[in-house]
Amino acid sequence: MERTNIFEKTVEHFLAPVMPLLADPGVSEVLVNNHREIYVERAGKLEKTDARFADDASLIAAVNNVLQYTGKRLTPEHPLADSRLPDGSRVHVVLAPLSRGGTCMTIRKFARVTFDAEHLLTLGSWTSQVMEYIRLCVLAEKNILIAGGTSSGKTCLLNAMSAFIPSHQRIVVIEDSAELDLQQNHVVSLEARHPDRWGRGEVTITELFRSALRLRPDRVIIGEVRGGEALDMIQAMTSGHAGSMSTLHAHTPTDAMTRLETLAMMSKVDLPLHALRAQIASAIDVIIQVTRFPDGRRGLTQLAEVLPLDDDGHYVLRDMFRYELSEEAGDGIDHGTLTWTGTGSAFTDEPKMRVLRDQWQLTREVFEPDAEPEAPTR
Repeated sequence: MERTNIFEKTVEHFLAPVMPLLADPGVSEVLVNNHREIYVERAGKLEKTDARFADDASLIAAVNNVLQYTGKRLTPEHPLADSRLPDGSRVHVVLAPLSRGGTCMTIRKFARVTFDAEHLLTLGSWTSQVMEYIRLCVLAEKNILIAGGTSSGKTCLLNAMSAFIPSHQRIVVIEDSAELDLQQNHVVSLEARHPDRWGRGEVTITELFRSALRLRPDRVIIGEVRGGEALDMIQAMTSGHAGSMSTLHAHTPTDAMTRLETLAMMSKVDLPLHALRAQIASAIDVIIQVTRFPDGRRGLTQLAEVLPLDDDGHYVLRDMFRYELSEEAGDGIDHGTLTWTGTGSAFTDEPKMRVLRDQWQLTREVFEPDAEPEAPTR
């Protein structure tokens, strides 16, 4: 029996109390606060369940079994761990007493059905015009940063956007814990490794990133920027590795720039602040903001182009699309749509964008504001 099949069977045994929840297609995340308190996320909202483990020992046994799949273990010296299930679902565990209520585990289910660009259009996550604008930016090899809060749909959007990458290009993906499922064939996936119980064998995102640049990538995608590797990514983007993408936790595009700056400062390289900001403004071309609404919906709420620093050394962002609220639909929910701000793109005259001019259909007015407008977008 193959290794994966063996772990699937053992996982089913040890996670028996929550297996019905994991099998439920309506559940996107299982949140085990302790052995007797388990919640799920369904349609973007949290619900308490009747599921429970027999005792804390049973939960710890299940946790240890899950961690074995990725060769990890929990100890008093290393009470935090990331792992994944054989089906790709992401797992994070916090051991007591760090988790005061008992061992805590979250399982973010792997999406069996990958949301493609057209499906996001059906869901109302973006409009046809915005989809075309993003596709053109990907084809023109713009460096794109997707910002948003926890569970706002950043990974889902990045997966969908990967379909816009030309099929002949080689993509190297770097993740702390494997989660991306890109819609392309030529993908090399690298995953960081944490140290063993003796502190040996650690491979960081920074080390993987430097290795990735020697693997002849056309595009480098970092699942999420979390630390000092931000500076390596910024320097790579400004030294010929165009078309890169990544995600970042931030609530506005401006916050994303500031947070990226802070993360870059976590590296061991000491750069003057103005020089660092100039590199960041030169490296990042587009910031896409995604949001999870109170009713559980996810969608894009802002797209901004990054311009050079102003005379005072501050970041300058040009809003291209913003989420505008419409009149209340009578169901207590505010509905809106992404709307073009009327501002022309800074990329219009760039060679890589000009060669795509024949594909400016719904976005012709964005790239040529004085041109005749196309039919209204959805």
